[in-house]
Amino acid sequence: MAAVGLIGEVLLLPFAPVRGSGWVMRQVLREAERIYYDPAAVRAELALLEEQLTAGEIDEEEFDRREDELLDRLEIGLRADYGNSDGTA
Repeated sequence: MAAVGLIGEVLLLPFAPVRGSGWVMRQVLREAERIYYDPAAVRAELALLEEQLTAGEIDEEEFDRREDELLDRLEIGLRADYGNSDGTA
């Protein structure tokens, strides 16, 4: 039976780069999501947004729209526990 597994691996060998690329893409996506939803990063963006409002760089409407987006990201990040693996939250 081990020969069947070996034969299968040999026959699938030409597809190894495709399988490897899929794994790499999943890892990149997972890391990108972790960074995007990291509560510490979202809080920093919220602070910057408030600074922009205070400096008059954005108006109240733009602030509210972007704040809502950031608060949604923060909620998702906290719920999914993003950022806690390395102690950043």
